[in-house]
Amino acid sequence: MDSSAKVSLFSEYIIKGHRIKNRIVMPPMVCFGWTDDTGFVTENHIKHYEARAKGGAGLIILEALCIRKEGRLADSQLGIWSDKHIDGLKEIADRCHKYGAIVMGQIHHAGLRAASNVTNDFVAPSDYYKDNEKVARALTIDEIRQIRDDFVEAALRAQKAGLDGVELHGAHNYLLNQFASPLVNVREDEYGGSIQSRMKLACEIIKGIKETTISNFIIGYRMGGNEPTLENGIKIAGILEAAGVDILHVSSGIQGKEPVLIKSETGEFPFHWIVCCGTEIRKNVKIPVIVVNSIRTPEQASYLIENNLADFVAIGRAMLADPEWANKAKSNEKINPCRNCTPRCLWFKNSKYCPALKALEAEGKTIENTKEE
Repeated sequence: MDSSAKVSLFSEYIIKGHRIKNRIVMPPMVCFGWTDDTGFVTENHIKHYEARAKGGAGLIILEALCIRKEGRLADSQLGIWSDKHIDGLKEIADRCHKYGAIVMGQIHHAGLRAASNVTNDFVAPSDYYKDNEKVARALTIDEIRQIRDDFVEAALRAQKAGLDGVELHGAHNYLLNQFASPLVNVREDEYGGSIQSRMKLACEIIKGIKETTISNFIIGYRMGGNEPTLENGIKIAGILEAAGVDILHVSSGIQGKEPVLIKSETGEFPFHWIVCCGTEIRKNVKIPVIVVNSIRTPEQASYLIENNLADFVAIGRAMLADPEWANKAKSNEKINPCRNCTPRCLWFKNSKYCPALKALEAEGKTIENTKEE
């Protein structure tokens, strides 16, 4: 890409030799109820991701793939804890590559947020209490190192499946986020204390992936911009960059009573505070940054790219509502909008209830076949 040319939503970006054809990212969003306890990819998953690749997304990040069966956030979460999961993931990768999308897999462990129907042994960086009751126990050093190895092995499986990289899930109060947070991690050994020590597990995983996978395998990290403040988020971003992460995806972390530090040189920021955190973190790193949260329209997405506030924009619910979002944005066609259901997105309850997809079906544009939870 000519560095002197004006950057737009449809400018390409090259990471480790992978040409990402535009700045539009389909972020990882779990398809609840689409698989069973085995964690295997189903035809629903394949059609779901293929539709968004065909619809023009430049980068697709597959929903949280659990590295260990007892670390799942739900009993219907996709798995990557076994070589038996490779074939299904390869089918998704092959279908998406056919339309020119770059595909990464998010790898994940829920830690203390694991589902009660997948384990009765809840683990966290430290003993964790809720309402004065212990709800999770501290991991031992040996267990931490085993989880580190499980993440690295999961990344190798992703490579064998033909995925272009992985994104470590270090946000949303899951295990890596729990280690990063001083509100949860109160260990006094090498994995707790200073911010460098709290990030030690993540950095060891990154090092292991770099040593194990091929040279052009992309390593991403989804991090909390507020840990519990933006100031800490900026420090974490710097640690991850130094460790060798290729791309950051800034979302929400574990926030305490202290308010998130919001900065803006132009007055009130016209996006969600999570987006603001991403734009501020981008000013402090040299690697590309994905911003996310409530970015619904091409105008919003273009504003962030054209004003040099982000390198990529994640289009989540809007791309669930219209798989052709990217193609329609490029051709200035009318996009089928997300209906912003409250109090909870109906797509995540079961995609057949999504009013936006129902509108497409009414027009004879059935996108995917889903099943009951």
